[in-house]
Amino acid sequence: MKIAFIGTRGVPARYGGFETCAEELGRRLAARGHEVWVYSRSGYAPQKKREYCGMRVVILPELRIKFLETLVHSFLALLSSLRERFDVVSVFNTANSPLLLCPFIRKKKIILHTDGLEWKREKWGPVGRKYHRLAERLAAKLKVALVTDSRSIGAYFKKSYGRDSHYISYGATVESGRDSRLLDGLGLRPGLYFLQVTRFEPENNCHLTLRAFRDLKTDRRLVLVGGAAYSTKYVRDLRRFRDDLILFPGFIYDRNMLRELYANCCAYIHGNEVGGTNPALLQAMGAGAFVIARDVPFNREVLGEAGIYFARNPGDLAEKMAWALDNADAAARMKSRAQDIIRRRYDWDKVATLYEDLCKALAAG
Repeated sequence: MKIAFIGTRGVPARYGGFETCAEELGRRLAARGHEVWVYSRSGYAPQKKREYCGMRVVILPELRIKFLETLVHSFLALLSSLRERFDVVSVFNTANSPLLLCPFIRKKKIILHTDGLEWKREKWGPVGRKYHRLAERLAAKLKVALVTDSRSIGAYFKKSYGRDSHYISYGATVESGRDSRLLDGLGLRPGLYFLQVTRFEPENNCHLTLRAFRDLKTDRRLVLVGGAAYSTKYVRDLRRFRDDLILFPGFIYDRNMLRELYANCCAYIHGNEVGGTNPALLQAMGAGAFVIARDVPFNREVLGEAGIYFARNPGDLAEKMAWALDNADAAARMKSRAQDIIRRRYDWDKVATLYEDLCKALAAG
């Protein structure tokens, strides 16, 4: 089969969940003999690679305006895809659903990947939230194969719009730390830091983590890996918390470094609350981190009883962080449970098989 991935920032994965999904699925499908094209944004492809892990990379420009960047690039990618005979066009992000109304696109066999509840994200103003809500409703009405990465999101589409979807989650790898000396470059020591890896957006609750850590009164460090594509007041306010115990290393994409960060933290804090299944949470669980997660259905669906949960207030999170420091044995048992969950439910090879089967069914009509 010939398959196009459109709507992500591209590969190598250097941003978020959609990019991770495109890379992990794409390279596995390519290894199985399929021809996979990934349409990438020029600003996120600094090495200008035209081939990556068996995938063909098509680099197109994007308009660096927050609200328009995804739509403009996806439109250009869909236009470009018309020159090729793709068996399946896989479009990421329900924000792109209006583009799929175009007559020359509607005839394609399309998979549309939903995100979380994008209209709830605080980074959008009133117009942006209204657009994302309308795009979500449209996605539920389109004659496409709708994919949700979370059963909770699938249930939301069914309840809200009466629309069935295909549940295909993200995956992760079970692994242990191999070389903690990689942490030396960040001035970190194993077991002596809390970790959060996320985009710096209000609904991911980095501010809550910083306030809880400030109240914890500990000699441990806090490492906030990530950032934002656009400078905002929220990001600037976060960085005002900087002190000797708080580290902002920026985005880190090196897999070996990320593995060591996850595997050697005293606890991983997962603050995301409006998305579906989050790759960073899966990666933390797979690497054997003890997880303290925001108490929302999406996170409970993934983590279950293999971690603990916090409410949206710094006092509660500070208590849970203190619990992690005082209950190492109980935390170790939860780490083991978390890795078992990844083995059983979130194996990338199994995920790729589900996706391949869906593509075959669409290609066969």
